Amino acid sequence: MDLLQTIVLGAVQGLGEFLPISSSAHLILAPWFFGWHDQGLAFDVALHFGTLVAVLLYFGKDWIEIVASGFGWTVNNSSGTRYPKNTLWILVLATIPGAAAGYLLEDQAETVFRNPLLIVVTLSVVGFILYWADRRLQNGKSLEDLSWGEGAIIGLAQALAIIPGVSRSGATISSALLLGIDRVSAARFSFLLSTPIIFGATVLKLKSFLSAGVGYTEIIGIFTAAFTGYCAIASLIKFVSTVSYRVFFWYRIGLALVILIAWSLR
Repeated sequence: MDLLQTIVLGAVQGLGEFLPISSSAHLILAPWFFGWHDQGLAFDVALHFGTLVAVLLYFGKDWIEIVASGFGWTVNNSSGTRYPKNTLWILVLATIPGAAAGYLLEDQAETVFRNPLLIVVTLSVVGFILYWADRRLQNGKSLEDLSWGEGAIIGLAQALAIIPGVSRSGATISSALLLGIDRVSAARFSFLLSTPIIFGATVLKLKSFLSAGVGYTEIIGIFTAAFTGYCAIASLIKFVSTVSYRVFFWYRIGLALVILIAWSLR
């Protein structure tokens, strides 16, 4: 890959992983639009590692609080923990459906799900759900009010992200909004929930990544994905605290139309 392709794909992964626009769909569409060769497994793992770095940099202190609170430990935090005891275990529960879907449907995700027309449908449908969920939200609950059942429902929504175009963050944020969770808390829980999934995906493919060798393209991809991912997390949390998620509906619909036009011309 040349430098441009490396940077573009790194940015696509970093932004798409955390914004509700689907990183998997964009990683499929970018080579399809530009006629690039497949970037290969090693580079995909590098991109996932980059987004893992991003979420750990942003939420590192939060994870320390969550784990400590979950095991009943005390941490040196003068302001007090922001997470109740059961947050850690709700995150564990919510991770199970996504991990199971990734294990059981990995082959389909690499073959039949990589269809541009399927991506058109998933972009549009989840976009409408996100728009509707955001519009009907009034005074939302915080993460402190999240129940076990609500965590399980968000986890089931995350499992649907195995299909390109659904978007892991899009599915989890939409379901959280439908459950009455406020916009910022929905984003924070979505990002926290992404951590074990991204970590697991990276670890499972680590052996193949190392055997393929790490070159400058993988290093650039890691840094690009980490930088853009961190910016996406910070920007989305700030954005939805004063605006809404509806702009992502219009982006998803616009992208779906572009795909349809490109597909028909081909």
